[in-house]
Amino acid sequence: MSVYRPLVCLFRHGTAARAWRTLTTWSPVGAAFNARVHRRLDIFHQNVGLFGVPELSCVEGFEVVQDRALQETQQLVEEACRCPPGVQTVEIFDKLSDSLCRVADMADFIKVAHPDPSYREAAERTCINIGTMVERLNTNVDLCKSLKDLLDNEEIFSKLDPETRRVAELFLFDFEISGIHLDKKKRKEAVNLNVKLLDLSNQFLMSCHMPNRIEKRALPEHIHQHFTKDGNYIQIGGLNADAPDDLVREVAYKVFLYPNENVMHILEELLSCRDKLARLVGYESYAHRALKGTMLRNVRNGQFLRDSPLLYRRIKPGLNLPLGVIRAERFNIEPSLYSPYFSLGACMEGLNGLFTQLYGVSLLAEQPSVGEVWSEDVRKLAVVHETEGLLGYIYCDFFYRPDKPHQDCHFTIRGGRQLEDGQYQLPIVVLMLNLPHPTRSAPTLLSPGMMENLFHEMGHAMHSMLGRTRYQHVTGTRCVTDFAEVPSILMEYFATDYRVISQFARHYQTGQPLPQSMVARLCESKKVCGAADTQLQVFYAIMDQVYHGKPQNRSTTDIMIDMQKKYYGLPYVTNTAWQLRFSHLVGYGAKYYSYLMSRAVASMVWKQCFYKDPLNRETGERYRREMLAHGGGKEPMLMVEGMLQKRPSIEDFVNALVSDLDPDFETFIMDSEG
Repeated sequence: MSVYRPLVCLFRHGTAARAWRTLTTWSPVGAAFNARVHRRLDIFHQNVGLFGVPELSCVEGFEVVQDRALQETQQLVEEACRCPPGVQTVEIFDKLSDSLCRVADMADFIKVAHPDPSYREAAERTCINIGTMVERLNTNVDLCKSLKDLLDNEEIFSKLDPETRRVAELFLFDFEISGIHLDKKKRKEAVNLNVKLLDLSNQFLMSCHMPNRIEKRALPEHIHQHFTKDGNYIQIGGLNADAPDDLVREVAYKVFLYPNENVMHILEELLSCRDKLARLVGYESYAHRALKGTMLRNVRNGQFLRDSPLLYRRIKPGLNLPLGVIRAERFNIEPSLYSPYFSLGACMEGLNGLFTQLYGVSLLAEQPSVGEVWSEDVRKLAVVHETEGLLGYIYCDFFYRPDKPHQDCHFTIRGGRQLEDGQYQLPIVVLMLNLPHPTRSAPTLLSPGMMENLFHEMGHAMHSMLGRTRYQHVTGTRCVTDFAEVPSILMEYFATDYRVISQFARHYQTGQPLPQSMVARLCESKKVCGAADTQLQVFYAIMDQVYHGKPQNRSTTDIMIDMQKKYYGLPYVTNTAWQLRFSHLVGYGAKYYSYLMSRAVASMVWKQCFYKDPLNRETGERYRREMLAHGGGKEPMLMVEGMLQKRPSIEDFVNALVSDLDPDFETFIMDSEG
């Protein structure tokens, strides 16, 4: 493929290229990611539009695809309302959901990722318009009645397959939490609150990623190079947590987290609207509403962390340790010592090898068509199974751009579903990272943290690729929040296992493998600071619950300071407002505990199923069959139970988190017989 040609040219010319010359055995996917992208000047082929949607070859196309989706929505609503109860009812509802999601999800991504402001603005308008329609549908009494008639008909409903029954119940749940049971006046109020929440959520998300500015003269000149310059100002768009210079990290922390009154108002209005909506539709708080249907199903889920003497006793001793000193002196894990072994191409080659061995899946680099991608740095991967064929597409937007969100994230652009003609609608996802660009003398080199993040996000992608649900409403990561992070966190365990790392981590110049002793130091350093990291997640989760619980007559900053004193060992830094950068409050509102819950499940799956042999094909196939294939189409605890051959208790979840802090946790293998 032409995408590989620049790498060949690079090997032939220049002294810098000669430094790479010892490595000529990259697989095609490794070569594609270790080469600079040189798009062909193609004047003979038509612009196919973003993601192959012809209308999106221009900004005006958003209105076209939006209007078409809204028209199709109206037709499907009418069809659903006159359809007799049966499986067709659920199929029509899923087509309706798919029609709106295919536009809304794509627009949701483009509004934050496209470098052209006109595209971002058009996409945001589309998100608001589609979102408004969704909220209206969720309070459409006639539409709800057509679904309820099915669920109330026990004779017909009992004959449906389990996935269809679950999807029908999930659609009804959407109606219920939107206030379908209210009178007309209150339903209208619920719609208005949801529309307002959509706007506030968009505003807060955008503000989370906006850089703060400070005058150049306020900072020592020798650290200017670490930040973006803007005339007489320095722009700081992140925490620079990996910077080796203490002063750089301190400046980034204090400037990036400096309070913004406007954003403070947006967040407090967002929380207030959520509380009003929850109470309007009959819940005690937004937390009660948000947690219905999750694995824990108990608004006091934080108790299993907060009140567990076992967890608190095991993690508290690590809270007041000088983290920087421990990391630098006891364990030498300076990122620059590791990054030469983790070129982006090597890591992608490692992922490809891992997926091939576990699932029989290969990642194949493809040349995007004209107009298909939003930046020339974006790579396109086809995910192909050895017997099932093409499973879907992953677009990899991996390199830093000033206009991109600074968080690594995963977007579903199109969900998979069974089509009427017997074909399968292939899923499309985007992975977004912020990696450094390759240089003239070296490919993109990843720190251990960057490599782990890459594995994490690819876990989300493979959840979508390997799922084969009948309905897109429950495809891939469209499952309950406290299960959605399990596949991605499980990938972090693979990313720190030497048996996996040894298959791909080699020096980009010499070809030498990463020494096992360095991997051991890396893993041990994570455990040393793991207590503090876990306690930080506990603090985040509890603060999220308090924000979404009973309203309090004080600011979000005052609440955060109070929670930090109670549940975290490091002191609050004056004149900072970390919560204003906590974008998870939008997508994970009242559900941030999900990271801890998912980590506990992933830990149990790793230790019981993968630790003995992380490359075992039989185990990989069983993991796909029991957990990945179902998306949200099966009760999450049943999936966990199927994989572990037991239903975990709260004590099992807590013990799994604690065992990861134990220096000897590798010797612990869960007894599958319970």
